[in-house]
Amino acid sequence: MNPVRILSAVGFAALAAASGAASAQAAYPCNTVKLVSPYPPGGTTDLLARLIQPGLSKELGAVVIVENKAGASSNIGTEQVATAAADGCTLLLGNNTGVAINRNLYKLRVDPVKGLAPIGQVASVPLVLYVNATVPAQTLPQLVELVKKNPGKFSYASGGSGSPQHLMGELLKLEQNIDIVHIPYKGQGPAMQDVVSGQVQMAFETTSVIVPQLASGRVRALATTSAVRAKSLPNVPTMKELGMADFVTENWYGLFAPAKTPPALVQRLGVALNNVLDGSEVRASLEKMGSTDHRGTPESFAKFIAQELPLWESVVKRSGAKAD
Repeated sequence: MNPVRILSAVGFAALAAASGAASAQAAYPCNTVKLVSPYPPGGTTDLLARLIQPGLSKELGAVVIVENKAGASSNIGTEQVATAAADGCTLLLGNNTGVAINRNLYKLRVDPVKGLAPIGQVASVPLVLYVNATVPAQTLPQLVELVKKNPGKFSYASGGSGSPQHLMGELLKLEQNIDIVHIPYKGQGPAMQDVVSGQVQMAFETTSVIVPQLASGRVRALATTSAVRAKSLPNVPTMKELGMADFVTENWYGLFAPAKTPPALVQRLGVALNNVLDGSEVRASLEKMGSTDHRGTPESFAKFIAQELPLWESVVKRSGAKAD
């Protein structure tokens, strides 16, 4: 073939590819995307929304604005997105509380599982069962034995009824047939403070929050709820290792759109999210939190959520847990 024609063909192909990419970017349906965080500023959900915000703006060629829509244990913001126009212009940074747990505790106008389209998981962080250092138990079996010898004399703190930390305490009671009094607080911060000070003997908390506290020697980690040992706590066994095969869960966070969002748009958002999660700064921030790589597809995220639902439904029903 004539070299000039070869060069022309190559040039045309490159131009066509570039033109296609530009058209794809220009085709995003809105110039401004509202990313709803259903919690106040400063919490993990809000921090994750702001972590992915710049990358999403770049990937979508649109201005992404984080809007905090807090209240009712994230139900207000979650419902806002579930009832929004399905045009890709309103997204949710949701978590297991708002999507998988609350549907068992509240009379919701919209079931998040039916009202939202999963796009992709952003992060997940294991929970840690920890005790005040004055508790004479170095392991979980020792703690169980101690509690059984002193029924009703031990308590655990949580950031509120219906929170994952509360339900993990209830699951521990069910799995080990022990009597521990639940003491709910208005937030995980106050709950942790009272365990650290010794007002309450134990609690569950995420690795990202409790690991710095362990260095003080005022609290001690006994077990994690992850499937494998947390990288930040390699010497702490998992609940699964200790004989509780069903005690595997993490606090997870993900990106969602309204349920009727066109599949092609959901797929595009999924690709954009994966590209954001692949960024070095984002990866470093997630690793620091103790989260692993969660790049995947909307389908894999939907499958993951479906697998999570029976656990939370079972814990709520078996324990009789109620919302505040």
